[in-house]
Amino acid sequence: MKQLLTFTAIIFLGMIPISSVSAQTPTDHLMMPKGTLCNFLGYSTSRWDNYWEGANKRINENIGTFKTENILFMAALGVTDKLNVMVGLPYVKTSSSASYLAGQQGIQDFSVWLKYNLIEKKGDFGTIKAFVTVGGSLPATNYNTDFLPFSIGLKAKTASGRLILSYANKGFYATVQGGATLRSNVEIDRNSFIFNNKLYESNIMPVPNAADGSLTLGFANTRFQTAVSLDRFGCLSGDDIRYNDMPILTNKMEQTSVNWFGRVNLGHLSVIVNAGKVLNGRNVGEATSLGGSVLYWVQIFNKAKKADK
Repeated sequence: MKQLLTFTAIIFLGMIPISSVSAQTPTDHLMMPKGTLCNFLGYSTSRWDNYWEGANKRINENIGTFKTENILFMAALGVTDKLNVMVGLPYVKTSSSASYLAGQQGIQDFSVWLKYNLIEKKGDFGTIKAFVTVGGSLPATNYNTDFLPFSIGLKAKTASGRLILSYANKGFYATVQGGATLRSNVEIDRNSFIFNNKLYESNIMPVPNAADGSLTLGFANTRFQTAVSLDRFGCLSGDDIRYNDMPILTNKMEQTSVNWFGRVNLGHLSVIVNAGKVLNGRNVGEATSLGGSVLYWVQIFNKAKKADK
Protein backbone atom coordinates (compact mmCIF):
# COMPACT_ATOMS: atom_id res chain seq x y z
CA MET A 1 0.00 0.00 0.00
CA LYS A 2 1.92 3.00 -1.04
CA GLN A 3 3.33 5.24 -3.60
CA LEU A 4 3.11 5.69 -7.15
CA LEU A 5 4.20 7.20 -10.29
CA THR A 6 1.63 7.91 -12.88
CA PHE A 7 -1.33 5.64 -12.65
CA THR A 8 -3.19 8.06 -14.84
CA ALA A 9 -0.42 7.95 -17.41
CA ILE A 10 -1.46 4.39 -18.07
CA ILE A 11 -5.12 5.35 -18.25
CA PHE A 12 -5.37 8.75 -19.95
CA LEU A 13 -3.07 11.32 -21.48
CA GLY A 14 -3.16 14.35 -23.59
CA MET A 15 -3.61 17.96 -22.76
CA ILE A 16 -5.17 16.35 -19.69
CA PRO A 17 -2.08 16.31 -17.42
CA ILE A 18 -0.71 13.21 -15.80
CA SER A 19 -1.51 13.03 -12.10
CA SER A 20 0.37 11.18 -9.41
CA VAL A 21 -1.46 9.03 -6.95
CA SER A 22 -0.19 7.13 -3.96
CA ALA A 23 -1.23 3.57 -3.33
CA GLN A 24 -0.06 0.05 -4.03
CA THR A 25 0.04 0.48 -7.80
CA PRO A 26 1.18 -1.23 -11.01
CA THR A 27 4.38 0.87 -10.98
CA ASP A 28 5.73 0.63 -7.42
CA HIS A 29 7.81 -1.91 -5.49
CA LEU A 30 5.17 -3.06 -3.00
CA MET A 31 3.02 -6.19 -2.81
CA MET A 32 -0.04 -6.96 -0.73
CA PRO A 33 0.40 -10.18 1.30
CA LYS A 34 -1.89 -13.11 0.61
CA GLY A 35 -5.48 -12.39 1.63
CA THR A 36 -4.96 -8.64 2.17
CA LEU A 37 -7.25 -6.16 0.41
CA CYS A 38 -6.06 -2.56 0.06
CA ASN A 39 -8.67 0.08 -0.89
CA PHE A 40 -7.67 3.54 -2.11
CA LEU A 41 -9.83 6.64 -2.66
CA GLY A 42 -8.13 9.78 -3.84
CA TYR A 43 -8.81 13.25 -5.19
CA SER A 44 -6.39 15.24 -7.31
CA THR A 45 -6.56 18.47 -9.26
CA SER A 46 -4.20 19.91 -11.84
CA ARG A 47 -4.14 23.11 -13.85
CA TRP A 48 -2.11 24.83 -16.54
CA ASP A 49 -2.01 28.15 -18.38
CA ASN A 50 0.85 27.38 -20.77
CA TYR A 51 1.12 24.37 -23.04
CA TRP A 52 3.40 23.04 -25.74
CA GLU A 53 2.13 23.18 -29.32
CA GLY A 54 4.66 20.72 -30.68
CA ALA A 55 7.94 22.01 -29.20
CA ASN A 56 6.65 25.61 -29.03
CA LYS A 57 5.53 26.70 -25.57
CA ARG A 58 2.61 29.13 -25.69
CA ILE A 59 -0.55 30.36 -23.99
CA ASN A 60 -4.12 30.21 -25.33
CA GLU A 61 -6.18 33.15 -24.05
CA ASN A 62 -9.37 31.50 -25.35
CA ILE A 63 -8.86 28.74 -22.77
CA GLY A 64 -7.22 30.64 -19.91
CA THR A 65 -6.48 28.34 -16.99
CA PHE A 66 -7.36 24.74 -17.80
CA LYS A 67 -8.32 22.53 -14.85
CA THR A 68 -8.72 18.79 -14.42
CA GLU A 69 -10.20 17.10 -11.34
CA ASN A 70 -9.90 13.37 -10.76
CA ILE A 71 -11.56 11.11 -8.18
CA LEU A 72 -9.92 7.70 -8.28
CA PHE A 73 -10.91 4.40 -6.70
CA MET A 74 -8.36 1.58 -6.67
CA ALA A 75 -8.20 -1.80 -4.97
CA ALA A 76 -5.36 -4.29 -4.69
CA LEU A 77 -5.75 -7.88 -3.47
CA GLY A 78 -2.99 -10.29 -2.51
CA VAL A 79 -4.03 -13.50 -4.29
CA THR A 80 -0.77 -15.01 -3.06
CA ASP A 81 2.31 -13.44 -1.47
CA LYS A 82 3.82 -13.19 -4.96
CA LEU A 83 0.75 -12.35 -7.08
CA ASN A 84 -1.52 -9.29 -6.76
CA VAL A 85 -4.55 -8.24 -8.78
CA MET A 86 -5.43 -4.54 -9.01
CA VAL A 87 -8.40 -2.62 -10.41
CA GLY A 88 -8.98 1.09 -10.91
CA LEU A 89 -11.84 3.37 -11.95
CA PRO A 90 -11.52 7.18 -12.18
CA TYR A 91 -14.12 9.93 -12.38
CA VAL A 92 -12.75 12.92 -14.32
CA LYS A 93 -13.96 16.50 -14.74
CA THR A 94 -12.45 19.15 -17.05
CA SER A 95 -13.04 22.91 -17.23
CA SER A 96 -11.38 26.19 -18.21
CA SER A 97 -11.56 29.77 -16.91
CA ALA A 98 -11.99 31.58 -20.23
CA SER A 99 -13.46 29.23 -22.84
CA TYR A 100 -17.10 29.41 -23.91
CA LEU A 101 -16.88 25.63 -24.38
CA ALA A 102 -18.16 23.51 -21.51
CA GLY A 103 -15.89 20.89 -20.03
CA GLN A 104 -16.77 17.24 -19.64
CA GLN A 105 -17.21 15.02 -16.63
CA GLY A 106 -17.89 11.35 -16.05
CA ILE A 107 -16.53 7.90 -15.36
CA GLN A 108 -13.56 7.21 -17.58
CA ASP A 109 -11.86 3.82 -18.15
CA PHE A 110 -11.92 0.61 -16.10
CA SER A 111 -8.44 -0.87 -15.64
CA VAL A 112 -7.14 -4.16 -14.28
CA TRP A 113 -3.56 -5.39 -13.70
CA LEU A 114 -1.71 -8.47 -12.50
CA LYS A 115 1.55 -7.88 -10.63
CA TYR A 116 4.05 -10.67 -9.93
CA ASN A 117 7.14 -10.69 -7.70
CA LEU A 118 9.84 -12.27 -9.85
CA ILE A 119 12.85 -11.93 -7.54
CA GLU A 120 13.42 -11.07 -3.89
CA LYS A 121 16.95 -11.24 -2.42
CA LYS A 122 17.62 -10.22 1.19
CA GLY A 123 20.99 -9.82 2.91
CA ASP A 124 23.21 -7.50 4.91
CA PHE A 125 23.44 -5.35 1.77
CA GLY A 126 19.67 -4.73 1.81
CA THR A 127 16.79 -6.11 -0.24
CA ILE A 128 16.61 -6.36 -4.02
CA LYS A 129 13.27 -7.03 -5.75
CA ALA A 130 12.02 -7.36 -9.30
CA PHE A 131 8.39 -7.30 -10.42
CA VAL A 132 6.47 -7.59 -13.66
CA THR A 133 3.06 -6.03 -14.26
CA VAL A 134 0.63 -6.68 -17.12
CA GLY A 135 -2.77 -5.10 -17.55
CA GLY A 136 -5.30 -3.36 -19.72
CA SER A 137 -8.19 -0.92 -19.80
CA LEU A 138 -11.58 -0.46 -21.45
CA PRO A 139 -13.78 2.65 -21.68
CA ALA A 140 -16.38 2.44 -18.91
CA THR A 141 -18.75 4.98 -20.51
CA ASN A 142 -19.49 6.36 -23.97
CA TYR A 143 -17.75 9.73 -23.46
CA ASN A 144 -16.70 12.05 -26.31
CA THR A 145 -13.00 11.53 -26.95
CA ASP A 146 -12.55 13.81 -29.99
CA PHE A 147 -12.75 17.00 -27.92
CA LEU A 148 -9.29 17.50 -26.41
CA PRO A 149 -8.32 19.07 -24.11
CA PHE A 150 -11.84 18.90 -22.67
CA SER A 151 -12.25 15.13 -23.20
CA ILE A 152 -11.98 13.07 -20.03
CA GLY A 153 -9.88 10.40 -21.76
CA LEU A 154 -8.70 8.90 -25.03
CA LYS A 155 -11.29 6.08 -25.11
CA ALA A 156 -8.77 3.63 -26.57
CA LYS A 157 -8.60 0.04 -25.41
CA THR A 158 -5.13 -0.55 -23.96
CA ALA A 159 -2.74 -3.35 -23.02
CA SER A 160 0.37 -2.63 -20.97
CA GLY A 161 3.41 -4.37 -19.54
CA ARG A 162 6.24 -3.15 -17.32
CA LEU A 163 9.30 -4.21 -15.32
CA ILE A 164 10.03 -2.81 -11.84
CA LEU A 165 13.37 -3.04 -10.00
CA SER A 166 13.89 -1.86 -6.42
CA TYR A 167 16.58 -1.70 -3.76
CA ALA A 168 15.89 -0.99 -0.05
CA ASN A 169 18.15 -0.72 3.00
CA LYS A 170 17.42 0.66 6.50
CA GLY A 171 14.23 2.35 5.35
CA PHE A 172 15.72 4.08 2.33
CA TYR A 173 14.76 2.77 -1.08
CA ALA A 174 15.18 3.37 -4.80
CA THR A 175 12.84 2.12 -7.51
CA VAL A 176 13.23 2.24 -11.27
CA GLN A 177 10.45 1.09 -13.59
CA GLY A 178 9.57 1.23 -17.25
CA GLY A 179 6.79 -0.04 -19.46
CA ALA A 180 4.90 0.24 -22.73
CA THR A 181 1.21 0.68 -23.50
CA LEU A 182 -0.46 -0.48 -26.71
CA ARG A 183 -3.58 1.47 -27.73
CA SER A 184 -6.37 0.64 -30.14
CA ASN A 185 -7.77 2.91 -32.83
CA VAL A 186 -10.80 4.99 -31.82
CA GLU A 187 -14.06 5.71 -33.63
CA ILE A 188 -14.84 9.44 -33.80
CA ASP A 189 -18.05 11.37 -34.62
CA ARG A 190 -16.87 12.79 -37.95
CA ASN A 191 -15.94 11.42 -41.34
CA SER A 192 -12.47 12.91 -41.84
CA PHE A 193 -9.40 14.15 -39.99
CA ILE A 194 -5.90 15.49 -40.71
CA PHE A 195 -2.92 13.41 -39.58
CA ASN A 196 0.66 14.39 -40.43
CA ASN A 197 -0.75 17.12 -42.72
CA LYS A 198 -2.66 14.53 -44.78
CA LEU A 199 -6.44 14.33 -45.02
CA TYR A 200 -7.98 10.96 -44.14
CA GLU A 201 -11.58 10.24 -45.18
CA SER A 202 -12.38 8.00 -42.23
CA ASN A 203 -14.05 8.03 -38.81
CA ILE A 204 -11.40 5.67 -37.36
CA MET A 205 -8.52 7.60 -35.82
CA PRO A 206 -5.20 6.02 -34.72
CA VAL A 207 -3.97 6.59 -31.17
CA PRO A 208 -0.16 6.33 -30.74
CA ASN A 209 1.32 3.64 -28.53
CA ALA A 210 3.32 4.95 -25.58
CA ALA A 211 6.19 4.21 -23.20
CA ASP A 212 6.85 5.54 -19.71
CA GLY A 213 9.39 5.20 -16.92
CA SER A 214 10.38 6.66 -13.58
CA LEU A 215 13.08 6.83 -10.94
CA THR A 216 11.85 7.08 -7.33
CA LEU A 217 13.88 7.77 -4.18
CA GLY A 218 12.23 7.53 -0.78
CA PHE A 219 12.19 6.57 2.88
CA ALA A 220 9.58 4.49 4.70
CA ASN A 221 8.99 3.04 8.16
CA THR A 222 5.91 1.84 10.03
CA ARG A 223 4.76 5.41 10.78
CA PHE A 224 5.37 7.44 7.65
CA GLN A 225 6.69 7.41 4.13
CA THR A 226 7.96 10.06 1.74
CA ALA A 227 9.33 9.89 -1.79
CA VAL A 228 10.20 11.98 -4.82
CA SER A 229 10.16 10.70 -8.39
CA LEU A 230 11.27 11.83 -11.82
CA ASP A 231 8.81 10.56 -14.42
CA ARG A 232 8.98 10.42 -18.20
CA PHE A 233 6.21 9.61 -20.66
CA GLY A 234 6.24 9.66 -24.46
CA CYS A 235 4.22 8.46 -27.43
CA LEU A 236 6.12 6.24 -29.86
CA SER A 237 4.65 7.99 -32.92
CA GLY A 238 2.22 10.77 -33.82
CA ASP A 239 2.11 14.34 -35.05
CA ASP A 240 2.07 17.80 -33.45
CA ILE A 241 -0.85 20.07 -32.66
CA ARG A 242 -1.54 22.21 -35.72
CA TYR A 243 -0.98 25.94 -35.25
CA ASN A 244 -3.94 27.52 -33.42
CA ASP A 245 -5.83 24.21 -33.58
CA MET A 246 -7.14 21.90 -30.86
CA PRO A 247 -5.14 18.77 -29.95
CA ILE A 248 -6.37 15.48 -31.39
CA LEU A 249 -5.85 11.80 -30.57
CA THR A 250 -3.04 11.36 -33.14
CA ASN A 251 -0.74 13.87 -31.42
CA LYS A 252 2.65 12.78 -30.15
CA MET A 253 2.42 13.63 -26.45
CA GLU A 254 5.56 13.72 -24.29
CA GLN A 255 6.35 15.01 -20.85
CA THR A 256 8.90 14.98 -18.03
CA SER A 257 7.61 15.66 -14.53
CA VAL A 258 8.74 15.65 -10.93
CA ASN A 259 6.40 14.34 -8.22
CA TRP A 260 6.40 14.14 -4.41
CA PHE A 261 4.19 12.32 -1.97
CA GLY A 262 3.98 11.75 1.77
CA ARG A 263 2.02 9.23 3.80
CA VAL A 264 1.17 8.89 7.50
CA ASN A 265 0.09 5.48 8.79
CA LEU A 266 -2.69 5.25 11.38
CA GLY A 267 -3.06 1.52 11.89
CA HIS A 268 -5.12 0.09 9.03
CA LEU A 269 -5.69 3.61 7.69
CA SER A 270 -3.22 5.85 5.84
CA VAL A 271 -3.52 9.51 4.87
CA ILE A 272 -1.62 10.62 1.77
CA VAL A 273 -0.77 13.95 0.13
CA ASN A 274 0.98 14.43 -3.21
CA ALA A 275 2.14 17.18 -5.56
CA GLY A 276 3.64 17.28 -9.04
CA LYS A 277 4.95 19.61 -11.74
CA VAL A 278 5.45 19.09 -15.47
CA LEU A 279 8.96 20.31 -16.28
CA ASN A 280 9.03 19.87 -20.02
CA GLY A 281 6.77 18.45 -22.71
CA ARG A 282 5.41 18.25 -26.21
CA ASN A 283 1.70 18.67 -27.03
CA VAL A 284 0.78 18.69 -23.31
CA GLY A 285 0.00 21.32 -20.69
CA GLU A 286 2.60 22.67 -18.25
CA ALA A 287 0.55 21.38 -15.35
CA THR A 288 0.89 21.66 -11.59
CA SER A 289 -1.02 19.07 -9.56
CA LEU A 290 -2.06 18.58 -5.94
CA GLY A 291 -3.89 15.69 -4.33
CA GLY A 292 -4.95 13.92 -1.20
CA SER A 293 -6.22 10.43 -0.51
CA VAL A 294 -7.03 7.81 2.09
CA LEU A 295 -6.06 4.17 2.05
CA TYR A 296 -7.52 1.33 4.12
CA TRP A 297 -6.36 -2.28 4.24
CA VAL A 298 -8.09 -5.31 5.70
CA GLN A 299 -7.26 -9.01 5.93
CA ILE A 300 -10.10 -10.89 4.22
CA PHE A 301 -8.59 -14.41 4.12
CA ASN A 302 -5.42 -16.17 5.24
CA LYS A 303 -5.91 -14.35 8.55
CA ALA A 304 -3.31 -16.41 10.35
CA LYS A 305 -0.67 -14.30 8.59
CA LYS A 306 -0.49 -10.64 9.60
CA ALA A 307 -0.44 -8.13 6.76
CA ASP A 308 2.87 -6.39 6.06
CA LYS A 309 2.47 -2.67 6.81
